[in-house]
Amino acid sequence: MFPKASNSKTSALCRASNVATKYTAAQHWTQREVDESAFKDARLGRRCAGLLKQIGDAMGESIPYACQDWANTKAAYRFLSNARVEESEILRGHFTATHARCDAYKGPILLLQDTTEFSYKRADVKAVGITKSVNSGRDKQGRLRAHTVCGMLMHSTLAVTTQGVPLGLSAIKFWTRDKFKGVSALKRKINPTRVPIERKESIRWLDNFRQSIDLLGHPARYIHVGDRESDIFELYCLTLDLGSHFLVRTCVDRLAGDGEHTIADEMNITRLKGLHRIELRSPNDKITKVALEIKFKRIVVQPPIGKKNRYPALELTVIHATERNAPKDRKPIVWKLITDLPVNGREEAVEKINWYAMRWKIEMFHKVLKSGCQAEASKLRTADRLANLMAVFCILSWRVLWLTMLARAEPLTSPSSAFTENEAAMLDLLVSDTGNRKTKRGTMSFYLIKLARLGGYLARAGDMPPGSIVIWRGLSRLTDIQLGAEIQLARCG
Repeated sequence: MFPKASNSKTSALCRASNVATKYTAAQHWTQREVDESAFKDARLGRRCAGLLKQIGDAMGESIPYACQDWANTKAAYRFLSNARVEESEILRGHFTATHARCDAYKGPILLLQDTTEFSYKRADVKAVGITKSVNSGRDKQGRLRAHTVCGMLMHSTLAVTTQGVPLGLSAIKFWTRDKFKGVSALKRKINPTRVPIERKESIRWLDNFRQSIDLLGHPARYIHVGDRESDIFELYCLTLDLGSHFLVRTCVDRLAGDGEHTIADEMNITRLKGLHRIELRSPNDKITKVALEIKFKRIVVQPPIGKKNRYPALELTVIHATERNAPKDRKPIVWKLITDLPVNGREEAVEKINWYAMRWKIEMFHKVLKSGCQAEASKLRTADRLANLMAVFCILSWRVLWLTMLARAEPLTSPSSAFTENEAAMLDLLVSDTGNRKTKRGTMSFYLIKLARLGGYLARAGDMPPGSIVIWRGLSRLTDIQLGAEIQLARCG
């Protein structure tokens, strides 16, 4: 039973102190996301749980700020640099919790994959590694200059419901490069389509999907969703071998049918199956309605020429969504999707398009990771230490994104899945019920709006639902207020 708000301001601090009496005994959410037994030493497991809570309560701040004293700060640095600690051990508890949340959800689940990079400035670049080569202008003679960027890369898989609620991460891979060779230089020496996938960085797409299915089980429930970088024929074959499914935006016009023509040739003669109207928000927040012409067809897709002896032809569904009467001041919307799932009508084609649109959730996850957790502001000096810290940040970023999307997708659910009774009581004391965008009292959206208002959300009638920025600000402020209430309780006895 969540407590009701009170209008009395004179005794608010005393009530907040009373609320705090149970807060310290309540289970913190981080305890469900850490498996202390996964570590080689029980003390490391306890330290991981404590560090996740400390950094989570001071999201976006430095390790010394989160730890508050030299003893805890030194312990945090020792944990992150410990040779017996690996990012897989830090994430094991979260992976287990993801498995449980996926089992509790009824319906298909989308596995979103993407790669992001973290850039750092280090005197010793070799201790971290490099990510890419960038153009840094011209020298005095007018010649182009290039330099390598110090940093590390992360490829992650996020399990998301078809309504957009992130259930958790199911696979993560970190890596760096000792030296960088551009794609153009490689193409001059060898045809990339003839190189086995095992010798490419692209193998990360297959590894993450295989790891996700091994973790989650029930492969028929899961659909891999990826952008054009995951347009990999080997990934399609692996997905079908595992008994799962995929939905990918294509960038390759593959051979189709008997191999004498391409997918584009077949889609050009495919008749229009209907229209799908969507709302498009411009950079100046102006919303316009856009009509997409929908085409789809079941097509036999041939493997790359250099790999015909290794992989069979596949019968797949191709979906094209093209903007009708696009304006001249921007590029038209053109989505070319390919999937193994059948499409028997316009409604099923629109469903697959909406599923692909959910891929943006992993971009939001990366935004929280970099902007909310300030992942690129870390001063740690080696790749191993950074990978351990990024693993901690990944759990925190998922939590913020989960809170953000849960209120949108399931606004009428009970807030008990996200807040303790004490946290809800604290929000009732701090934030009035008025101006909560007409949400129903006692629901998830009701308390998420209050949390967002702590983070600076105005909750005006025309405002969009609260985003991740105001959510993580609200969480940090709520933690500080709870700490103040506990201090007041200790002073009052």
